[in-house]
Amino acid sequence: MNEKRVRDAIESSDTDELIRIVDGACAAQEWDDLLHLRVRMEEARSRGRQLWGVDQHVRYRFALEAPGPLAAQAVDEGPARFALGPLTEVAANRHSFAELAPFFGSGPSRSLVAHERVIAGEKIDPSAVTDNQLELPLRLLAWEPVYQVATYHSDRVEALSPSLPTMAKEALPSSATVIDDHPSTEALLGLVLPWLEESNGRAQAVCAEGQPTAALKALGVPAAELAPIPVAEAMAHMAWAAASGGAEGRRRGGASGRFQAWHTLTTLAGFEWPASAEIVTEAAGRLRWFLWSEFAPAIGWVLNIAAYDGEENLSWALAARDAA
Repeated sequence: MNEKRVRDAIESSDTDELIRIVDGACAAQEWDDLLHLRVRMEEARSRGRQLWGVDQHVRYRFALEAPGPLAAQAVDEGPARFALGPLTEVAANRHSFAELAPFFGSGPSRSLVAHERVIAGEKIDPSAVTDNQLELPLRLLAWEPVYQVATYHSDRVEALSPSLPTMAKEALPSSATVIDDHPSTEALLGLVLPWLEESNGRAQAVCAEGQPTAALKALGVPAAELAPIPVAEAMAHMAWAAASGGAEGRRRGGASGRFQAWHTLTTLAGFEWPASAEIVTEAAGRLRWFLWSEFAPAIGWVLNIAAYDGEENLSWALAARDAA
């Protein structure tokens, strides 16, 4: 690492040049040099240099690309506000749990990274995680999907949405009886909370008596097409939405997405959360799921999903959309 180049960039607060320096050091795996750079930027910040964004980027690159000890240390420092995603998910993107686990401290990082690795298909020994932060099984159950896993790069994250099925037009009833089911509608809206609070998204959720077409009528949808989907596909769509931040919001990560999907499934089936894997499995078998649209292309971030409980003859529908 060129000493004069680093000194000049720090003293002029040239963040673009510092990012280029960081890129080169990462490519050369000069991790000790990057640790020293962080020390120098910290000293410069004490003198008023605005370099905290570069420091957070170095932490992001450590979590993504550095060996296990440094990656775990970067995660353990806590959230990096302007990183492309939670550092627990970033570190889990290219490291196994075994590579990271021995180097975590006493905080929540070990548990959250374990759940991110479960999303990626890794089997985690429960005895290795004494504090299960999300109260979810450290394995994928038979009825769960292969969840969408984000792919992190040095300068971007790719998080593709699950594919949509072929839908068919459905006649909607002339009226609908809305049911006041606040916990369930709040759970559905919770799937897309960053879209609403941190971005430009819009969402509405309702519960109605009868089939899902009644819930769509209660939403005020003039016409719709639907497709029945298995519970695994419903979970994949809900988890994808809940993991994302929409167009402008902060990404919550795959583990959080799975948690929100489990919570929504459990709540709609009438069970209290937290719930055991056995109860959630019962909920998975109880509800029927649908994707729907208003004959409009799915541009941006879209989650139009509905559920039906035949035992209670109740349906729910969520319409959520966000765009840049």
